[in-house]
Amino acid sequence: MGFSEALEQAAVNYGISLTNDQINAYNSYFNLLIEWNEKINLTAITEPQDVAVKHIIDSLSCYSEEVFKPGAHIIDVGTGAGFPGLPLKIWQPNLKLTLLDSLNKRVNFLQTVVDILKIDNVKVIHNRAEEGANKREYREQYDVAVSRAVARLNVLCELCMPFVKVGGYFVALKGAQYQSEVSEAQRALEVLGGEIFKIQPVKLPGLDDVRAVVYIKKTKKTPKVYPRRPGTPEKKPL
Repeated sequence: MGFSEALEQAAVNYGISLTNDQINAYNSYFNLLIEWNEKINLTAITEPQDVAVKHIIDSLSCYSEEVFKPGAHIIDVGTGAGFPGLPLKIWQPNLKLTLLDSLNKRVNFLQTVVDILKIDNVKVIHNRAEEGANKREYREQYDVAVSRAVARLNVLCELCMPFVKVGGYFVALKGAQYQSEVSEAQRALEVLGGEIFKIQPVKLPGLDDVRAVVYIKKTKKTPKVYPRRPGTPEKKPL
């Protein structure tokens, strides 16, 4: 089964509808991902069925109408190969997207995808989260920050919440340990100005693993001392 067919079936099984234009865009994205993955390490997941479910549908699983409002400014922190930001943008073109990653090779890949697919209102930034969040043009400028990074939630909160406006949201896509991570992150939430808004369990088509999306609402400004210097959030989590 080719990628387009696998994605179309996965979308139906997950209960979402994709247009032909969206499927074509995702297919072009997939082809670029596989091509560039031979030159730089973007993903260990390369089989069409796996990319369709574990990258595209998984990325779309975090979409919530009450959080991702039309025209919202979104930043994908530590986006890697563009997940979940680019799949969300292709599915909801009205979103204004910023992709942030610390590795220049990945940034070049992302810019190539954006240029070839002619996706409007996407900015690609080469920066570490700890540095970007302390720049005036990015700090507390976004309606939503999303991240599918592998760091634990208390670390991700420090890296992502400084980008979010008061009243906005940080959305984290998490795996089987999400409940313990939420408990572990309570102090970080208090310090950084957030509170749990909702937790949405996720069941991906054909997979039995445990996943959830954690939605955190920004209720007050993040103190200026956060995020701390690069590497510190991981070494000394809140």
